[in-house]
Amino acid sequence: MKKPGMYLALLLVLSLLVLPLATFAATAKATVETEVGKILEQLKDPAFKQLAKEEQIEKIRSIINKVFNYTELSRRTLGREWKKFSPEQQQEFEQLFGKLLERSYADRVLAYTSEKIEFGKETELRKDKVEVESAIITTDNKSIPVHYRMVFKNDQWQVYDVVIEGISLVQNYRSQFREILAKKSPEDLLATLREKVNP
Repeated sequence: MKKPGMYLALLLVLSLLVLPLATFAATAKATVETEVGKILEQLKDPAFKQLAKEEQIEKIRSIINKVFNYTELSRRTLGREWKKFSPEQQQEFEQLFGKLLERSYADRVLAYTSEKIEFGKETELRKDKVEVESAIITTDNKSIPVHYRMVFKNDQWQVYDVVIEGISLVQNYRSQFREILAKKSPEDLLATLREKVNP
C-alpha cells in the first residue's frame, strides 16, 4: 500500500507538468537584462575588439535576434499601411527592416565605451505587454533613458519597441515610412530599404 506522502509527491509532480510554460519563463526585465549583459561581455572581450566591424556586428546580431520580435516590430511600424503590402512584400519588408534595425542597434552598441547600464522597474502596459526601464549612465554621470517595450509570445518575452530619450523607435520609423507611402507604392519603399541595407 502506498503511503499518503507518495500520493502527495506524485500530485505535486503532475501539477508542475501541467502548469503553463509562462509560469517558468523569465520576467521581461530579466530577459532583456540578460541579453544586454551578454552584449556588454562581448564588448569587453579583447578578442572581440580585434575583429573586423562586420564580424562584430554579426556576433551582436546573434544576441539581438534572440530577444527582438521583428514581425511585431514590422507590423507596428507600418500600422494600417501593413495591409497594402502583399504577403510576399510583407515578408521582404520584415527581413529588410530587421536588418536595418540590427545594424542601427549594433552601431550604437559598438560606440559603447565605459558607460554603465542600469535597469529600473518593469511596468505592465496591458495583458502580456510590459515596459522595462533602463538608463545609460555616461562618464560625466548623465542618465540617458532607454525603455524596452516587450510582448510575451512563443513562451518568451520579446522586444517590439525601444524608446530612447522619449522617442519611440516604432513611431519614428512609422512617420518616415508613411511619408514615403503617401506618395509612392510599397514596392518603392522596399526599394529604398534594399538600398539602405545593401549599399
